[in-house]
Amino acid sequence: MSQSNYPFRSIETKWQKIWSKNKTFKVRVSKNKPKYYCLEMFPYPSGKIHMGHVRNYTIGDVIARFKKMQGFNVLHPMGFDSFGQPAENAAIKNRTHPKIWTEKCIFWMRKELKELGFSYDWERELSTHLSDYYRWNQWIFLKLFKKNLAYKKKEEVNWCPDCETTLANEEVLDGKCWRCKSEVIQKELEQWFIKITSYKERLLEDLDKLKNWPAQVITMQRNWLGKSEGVEVYFKEKERGFTISVFTTRVDTIFGVTYLVLAPEHPLIKEIIKGRPQEKEVLEFIERIKNKPKSIRLSEGLKKEGIFSGGFAINPVNNEEIPIWIADYVLMEYGTGAIMAVPSHDQRDFLFAKEHNLQLKIVIQNPQNPVSDPKELKEAYEGDGIQVNSAQFDGLSNQEAKEKIANWIEEKGMGKRASYWRLRDWLISRQRYWGTPIPIIYCDRCGIVSVPEKDLPVRLPSKVSISGRGGSPLNYVKSFVQTKCPKCKGSARRETDTMATFFDSSWYFLRFCSPHYEKSPFNKKEVSFWMPVDQYIGGIEHAVLHLLYSRFFTKFLKDLGLVDFDEPFQRLLTQGMVLKDGEVMSKSRGNIVDPDSIVKRYGADTLRLYILFAAPPQVEMDWSEKGIEGAFRFLNRLWRLLDYVGKNKNKLSKDLEKSMHRAIKEVTEDIESFKLNTAISHIMEFLNSIYQNLNYDITKATETIVLLISVFCPHIASEMWQRLGFKKDLFKESWPRFDPFLLKEEKITYIIQINGKLRSKIEVDVNINEEELKEIVLSDPKVKRWIQDRPLKRFIHVPRRLVNLVI
Repeated sequence: MSQSNYPFRSIETKWQKIWSKNKTFKVRVSKNKPKYYCLEMFPYPSGKIHMGHVRNYTIGDVIARFKKMQGFNVLHPMGFDSFGQPAENAAIKNRTHPKIWTEKCIFWMRKELKELGFSYDWERELSTHLSDYYRWNQWIFLKLFKKNLAYKKKEEVNWCPDCETTLANEEVLDGKCWRCKSEVIQKELEQWFIKITSYKERLLEDLDKLKNWPAQVITMQRNWLGKSEGVEVYFKEKERGFTISVFTTRVDTIFGVTYLVLAPEHPLIKEIIKGRPQEKEVLEFIERIKNKPKSIRLSEGLKKEGIFSGGFAINPVNNEEIPIWIADYVLMEYGTGAIMAVPSHDQRDFLFAKEHNLQLKIVIQNPQNPVSDPKELKEAYEGDGIQVNSAQFDGLSNQEAKEKIANWIEEKGMGKRASYWRLRDWLISRQRYWGTPIPIIYCDRCGIVSVPEKDLPVRLPSKVSISGRGGSPLNYVKSFVQTKCPKCKGSARRETDTMATFFDSSWYFLRFCSPHYEKSPFNKKEVSFWMPVDQYIGGIEHAVLHLLYSRFFTKFLKDLGLVDFDEPFQRLLTQGMVLKDGEVMSKSRGNIVDPDSIVKRYGADTLRLYILFAAPPQVEMDWSEKGIEGAFRFLNRLWRLLDYVGKNKNKLSKDLEKSMHRAIKEVTEDIESFKLNTAISHIMEFLNSIYQNLNYDITKATETIVLLISVFCPHIASEMWQRLGFKKDLFKESWPRFDPFLLKEEKITYIIQINGKLRSKIEVDVNINEEELKEIVLSDPKVKRWIQDRPLKRFIHVPRRLVNLVI
């Protein structure tokens, strides 16, 4: 018999041991069933799991268990993204080795994940810091190197002079080093890059194939790739006559240019300022700005700095003389490193012009609010309108003028149509210890030499001193640095940079298909069977870089003939964050809710149920103690059904039978469409129906609700299933099916009110949605007679009872 509170501790421990012993979720390639690959983004092992992890992995677990019960052969793996800067910083802080720290964190995270009952095939677990994984990072790098897609060049990096090390953008706080608070400067270093730009067109075009990705993510990827189509216009420097090429997507505003702005790094600046009174001041300005992190230069809200170069350019379309400025907000990385400023029609230019008292000129008139005097402008007008002050193009709409002005500029040789991309090649060098060693050797005689594949992996040395200062710790490990050249066998030195951890996570989903394969990064046959991933789940913060790099790797590996598909992830869900009191949980705010403490107090199933019921998966959820208590009460109420099963010899009531089939239909459809919170709501309604029918036999209904709740709360469901007398593991059972005939016959009568007075009644299908209901109500003859031509102000719908039309 059940107890007043179900014994979640003993139940959860029991079933976790059974699943582990029986290898319930172990999976193999088998063509007897359709495959389904469900994957959540694997975690960085930071110590303990947080509520964001719980939400992400519970969503994935529901889908994995659901598909398994639907008859799919489900691959649902887990591993750890275990290289990276945070482990190195933690090791310095805690005076330990990054490997010891990382593996301790993995131990705790694995333990907590198992305690939550996730259906992972733990035999496929991988960790990227182990050499049996990162040797294949090195193998892939060598393939890229061989195809001239991995190369070395000088690049500016964030550099802390005090710590003598590079910093990631997120480690630069208000222009200072996060560790020692010194001013961060920009420093040129030889760095390794991956030529992702060679794949830019494919990366852009294939976004159209991703029909089951959130529109927001697709937009973010398009913007990151940043293909801009416009016109490259040739401005002439007034005195010396050399050309300054400027790229613009707004050629319709070219008659309104009042100044040019060059990036401080622009190669023509020295020519422009040579011999001018401003030369020294400009050079000092450039030196100061070049040391400013680019993330700060581009930050919105910060005042933009600039200086007049002393030179002038000629606008080719009207021969007007315009000043040439240099400013921090223009970078060489985009376009030509020079922009034409049209302050009347670009807000950033408008603010800069107001700050430096530069001219404004209106060339597109706002049809709704015409302004002829630029002095009257309170802000730039960036919308569509009619061309003015634009010579022969006056009177045209600006969209029509764009095409005609571009044609005219090309005909006159003043410029050409061009495309520019925001995407830049991928910098993978890190002057860190805790990462994959780059498999390159430098020889004075032979130059840059790749490590032979037979010598992989190049292992990370374990004996190393890590202080966070003085660049890469590998520089000081002689046994690692000193080596022999593979070509001439002479003395040589190893590359001491390690790879960015995005490299590790750009193909891990392929390794999961055959994690113990030793002949190549993965077994082609197994990858061909499992890939692409059917459902990928992770945070929106990874919408650009991780997903873009994974897409790039897949296309590159396809070009090598290792995979036979273009895109790695068929369907993507980005789950919302878990908040507390409207704020992101963090140690500094003191508002963290520890999952382990909740599991100890209420059990894993309660936490799983609450975190999915509180909000739709795609949106943020705010943590509530009342909510977790409510979930616990529901599970206890479910548990008490065992007291009533088999107690009444009356047959299953017709009402309960219909409720049961309705619940199966609604829960199935909601899980398929990721409406997990409403799926749980339907289960709760079904439980109410069961309790309302205790005078009848509830055995079949109880068995059904246990099956429906099992994907959300697997421990309590498994225990109840066993106590109901079933010998077979619950997760070897099939997902229940509803009888459409039973539901088809269900009709309900709606009362139709107009301004609160009864005017008609209609009979409709019980499962009708509001849109369909509204259409039927408004087409009802009695309703039409009362409404006539009067506009409908509100459509008030009380489900399964009435509709009130307010006119």
